[in-house]
Amino acid sequence: MIDFGIDKIALIGAVALIVLGPERLPRVARTVGVLLGKAQRYVQQVQSEVNRSIEVEELRKMQTDISDAARDLGSQVQQGLNEASQALSGQDVNEASSAGGSFYNDLTHTPYYGNPLPERKNWRLKRGATPLWYKQRHGVRRHVQSGAARVARFRPASGASRHP
Repeated sequence: MIDFGIDKIALIGAVALIVLGPERLPRVARTVGVLLGKAQRYVQQVQSEVNRSIEVEELRKMQTDISDAARDLGSQVQQGLNEASQALSGQDVNEASSAGGSFYNDLTHTPYYGNPLPERKNWRLKRGATPLWYKQRHGVRRHVQSGAARVARFRPASGASRHP
C-alpha cells in the first residue's frame, strides 16, 4: 500500500478542511473510510482465492505423485509374488518339507499363551442369586450410598448431645 506519514496525513486533512468545509468533512471522511474498508476486503478475498487455487494445484500434484508411487509399489509387490510363486511351484512339496523342516506345519500352528485372568462370567447374576438373609447376616452391601448418606445414617440421634 501507499506509505503515508503523519505529516502527509495532516497536510491532506488541512487541505480537505479548507476545500470541503467543516460541515461536509465528517460525512466525506466516513464515506472514504467505508470505501477503503470495502477495497481492503476485496483485496483480501482475491488473495485468499489465489492462495486456495495454489493449494489445490499443489494437492493435485501431490495426489498424482502418491498414486504413481502406489502403482510402482503395487507392481513391485506383484512381481515379487510372481517370482515367489514360480520358485515354490518349481520345488516339490516333499523337498521343501525335508529341507526346511516343518515349514508348512509352522504356518498352521498357533501358540497357546493361556488366559492370565480367570473368566468372571455372570458374576452379577451369581451375586444376585445370593439370598437376602445371607447378605444381611454377612454385611454385604445391597445398595450404593454416597459418603454423606453413610455419615447421616450412622450419625447419633439429634436428641443426644455430644458434650456431657
